[in-house]
Amino acid sequence: MAQAHNLTCRVRFMLAQRDVAAKECEQAVRLDAQNSNDHLWLGRVLGEKAARATFLTAFALAKRVRAEFEESVKLDPRNVEALSDLGEFYLRAPAIVGGGIDKAQGIAAQLDKVDPARADELRGRVAQAAKDYGTAEQEFKQAVAAGAHPAFQWAALASYYRQREQWNEMESALQNDLSAAEKDQHAAVALYDGASVLTRAGRDPALAAKMLEEYLASPLKTEEAPAFIAHARLARLEEKLGDPAAANRERAAALALAHDYAPGDDARH
Repeated sequence: MAQAHNLTCRVRFMLAQRDVAAKECEQAVRLDAQNSNDHLWLGRVLGEKAARATFLTAFALAKRVRAEFEESVKLDPRNVEALSDLGEFYLRAPAIVGGGIDKAQGIAAQLDKVDPARADELRGRVAQAAKDYGTAEQEFKQAVAAGAHPAFQWAALASYYRQREQWNEMESALQNDLSAAEKDQHAAVALYDGASVLTRAGRDPALAAKMLEEYLASPLKTEEAPAFIAHARLARLEEKLGDPAAANRERAAALALAHDYAPGDDARH
């Protein structure tokens, strides 16, 4: 029963129905309080609600997010996703709700034992937050070398370059992302991530479209990168590329997969 509520929560979350998702995830936790992933997903949903809430509501929600992520890690200290999300929370949240760079560094040390590449990524973000850009770039590159599926780390490095407005380096990293993902079917979602980097940068829509097309052609799509969102994004890219017929096909494909989807619901991704 708890698993069914967790699954419903995740489906509603992908459709940006955050209030319904939160209720489902809360029910999953009530029914199985010892499940690390149930706490992780409740924390994720509450985090999205906090990002869109008023200050006082966001403050209360942020403390709940921290508690859920910490409980998830406590229940399973080898849960890589929970460790990564908790590390990101500590890095980004103010101290008043439990954030702190020292705490993020502690999580990176824990990640070293289960996923060294994710540990390097987190240390890269810590260094970036401290404006130590030389160390940050070195850590992101080290993550590429350590990654079992390096396409993910190439996408993370590209995202770093986007934020630094190092466009040539960003595009080179994304070409490496594409090449690595084409050789590793388990890393297909890194193509979705790479396309997101290009879209946010407003550069090379043709490459972004190619990455989304290859992701959609992959048999291993994930809930972190919903196919209907990928189709919707590809539709917008096709419009930019001057192919309205292709844009309409992609838009229809998105609606066929998610009838409750509305334009703009993919803002989170």
